[in-house]
Amino acid sequence: MSAPAVAGLFFPMREALGFDARELTPGLGERIVYTAAETRSLLRGKLVLEKIGGVMVSTNTIERVVGDVGAELAARRDADPKTAEALAQRPESPPELAVVECDGGRIRTREPNQGPGVHLSGEGWRETKNACLIRGTRQMFDDDPQPEPPACFCDPQHVAQIAETEALSVASPPAASEGGQAEQSRETQVPFEGDWRPKRFVRTVVSSMQCSRDFGRQMAREAKRRRFFEASARAFLGDGLPWNWTLWKDHFRDFTPILDFIHPLSYLFLAAKAVHALANDAWSQYLAWMRGCWQGEVGQVIEELQAWQEKLGLPPSDTLDTDPRKIVATTIGYLEHNRSRMNYPEYRRQGLPITTAWMESLVKEINYRVKGTEMFWNNPQGAEAILQVRAAALSDDDRLSRHMRQRPGQPFLRRPKRCLTLGGTPTC
Repeated sequence: MSAPAVAGLFFPMREALGFDARELTPGLGERIVYTAAETRSLLRGKLVLEKIGGVMVSTNTIERVVGDVGAELAARRDADPKTAEALAQRPESPPELAVVECDGGRIRTREPNQGPGVHLSGEGWRETKNACLIRGTRQMFDDDPQPEPPACFCDPQHVAQIAETEALSVASPPAASEGGQAEQSRETQVPFEGDWRPKRFVRTVVSSMQCSRDFGRQMAREAKRRRFFEASARAFLGDGLPWNWTLWKDHFRDFTPILDFIHPLSYLFLAAKAVHALANDAWSQYLAWMRGCWQGEVGQVIEELQAWQEKLGLPPSDTLDTDPRKIVATTIGYLEHNRSRMNYPEYRRQGLPITTAWMESLVKEINYRVKGTEMFWNNPQGAEAILQVRAAALSDDDRLSRHMRQRPGQPFLRRPKRCLTLGGTPTC
């Protein structure tokens, strides 16, 4: 069998456990890390390396390399952003537009130091923290470039999917018009010409198992290194979870805070269904409220919801979440709490994003590698390591390859030797 070339050296194909970690060249180490980052399991990674790369390595070797590299990436992530040890590269100039978005995720873990197998406390699900930091460009406008909501938010099936609930049976879905009345169909809406939305240039990713306080510091270090605080325009987007806005308050106060429009849309759809028995009435009500928020008339929407609350009555403390009184009260509270972050016409005029679409896409990319009912990660070292490797692989600045080329130490990855004692004399 021919010997496959690896980073300028030749190694014979092995049929047993594969390479020992001490024998890995930098080039092979990079192959292993990228394969582990992009395939769904260590076993699949082993197969890809063998069938495509012509190299046989054991899953234990892949796991060790990922653990080592993940720990190194975490150390560089937490380094002083003013030093060369920082993982992110410092650009020559600050960005025109800096966008920071964050969201939580889920990962399944097992008990540490218990050996192979699954050892769980409960189901083992734990929260991950994820963020994307976008360097982009924008356009600015004298007036709102899109005063009418997009067609997707006027589609009953699409909106029900967003709200994760049953769709309304509307024979001919009406669109929202002036005064909140449904008068024209989606087909007769005038489509928006052009695209006002900001454009992404470079995305970098931060992901961790650590608490929100420590994660906020990680995000701030990344943003400082990339000169986000010097950007001409700055935006911070999140959903209604309190920890998102605590991070904004503690680290990104100079960024424009924006509530992801998808979240109030979901609340308004559920509230409209709660106050109207007929599907057409509920859909028309949703369109009126959604359009009101889209156009910045959040106060008017809250007043109408409060009128419904007065009509229905306040929910008792033991009311079920499905009770219309509870749904309306929850929606009112959500809108009132986030009202200052819902000036969507002004955000569009400034060319800022109004949804966390970039973040939602990223979460799916992270989950592809780390989340699954059959995936269990050592808690916390194994989970933290794979998150660092995956985040680096998903970053646009080639940081994973750069790190693998710049790793300190010998040109081969060598694990520390254990010092043995013979007759009282150390052997090393």
